[in-house]
Amino acid sequence: MRAFVLTGPGAYEVREVPSPVAGPGEAVVDVERVGVCGTDVEFFTGEMAYLHQGHAAYPLRPGHEWCGRVTAVGDGVDPGWIGRRVMGDTMLGCGGCRRCLRGRRHVCEARQEVGIRGARDGALAERLAVPASSLHALPDSVDAVLGALVEPGGNALRAARAAASGPGDRALVLGPGTIGLLTAMFLRAAGAEVHLMGATEGSLAFARGLGFEHVWTEDSVPDLPFDAVVDASNAAPLPARALELVEPGGRLVYIGLAGEPSPLDTRALVLKDVTAVGILSASPGLDATIRAYADATVDPGPLVAATVGLDEVGPVLAGRRPAGAGPGPKIHVTP
Repeated sequence: MRAFVLTGPGAYEVREVPSPVAGPGEAVVDVERVGVCGTDVEFFTGEMAYLHQGHAAYPLRPGHEWCGRVTAVGDGVDPGWIGRRVMGDTMLGCGGCRRCLRGRRHVCEARQEVGIRGARDGALAERLAVPASSLHALPDSVDAVLGALVEPGGNALRAARAAASGPGDRALVLGPGTIGLLTAMFLRAAGAEVHLMGATEGSLAFARGLGFEHVWTEDSVPDLPFDAVVDASNAAPLPARALELVEPGGRLVYIGLAGEPSPLDTRALVLKDVTAVGILSASPGLDATIRAYADATVDPGPLVAATVGLDEVGPVLAGRRPAGAGPGPKIHVTP
């Protein structure tokens, strides 16, 4: 089968590789759609921390936002999975440690991450093998576009829930990229008054086009009480800015990651009596995200700007927009 393989920083090939075979407990999926993520870009540039921590190494096959159809299963797997449309959890815990047994497999120290960590091949290929235990069935109302947006949506849903904002609350999301916009959508669905802060007029205009009226640059954010602030950016100064902006007694949610440490004055955190929450992984939010997409509580489809083939993935990772791409932040791939 054909697969996209990163061979080093800035180096890649679309090559023929052996098709995966379903081992015990595994399923093989024909991949329908894959989302390109900022993590994939970090692997392309060589900046991804896992490369320097020994958790990942070239060559590697990225792709962790995916959906497809099960075509084969290994020993011990219910054959009823065959033919079903699915997406899969990225985080694959060991299953036996204290964290896994307490339902926190997404922070298992020995975890693999599909397309990211532990030499677990990703979905930028025609077919993919994953543990059947990681599969989540997709209803017919969740098409391929939405199916490949479940994984980022699960992260965003968890961030929105951590913000604990509903009717009568005002929430501010920093960073109108894919995760920030999805978080804003879930906050809006919960009944909160949602504000977004971004850096470029293009991203702010796109957010307005999605129906978000309260869209600001950092210099124009109004002096309002924000009951929750979600940092979904990759800017090192913004975690501290989020603390400045949140209302005393409010909630901070950190889901964005900068390329360098972000200074934060914990004295302000204490004196404002703020609750701060970090979010890693979509795992606990995948089923609820599928339901939200299925009943159209949230429609993330407009976030997808273009869909390309495997041969165009390299240029996308290098920062080139596909010809005719729309204004959305997400690029999809059909392997």
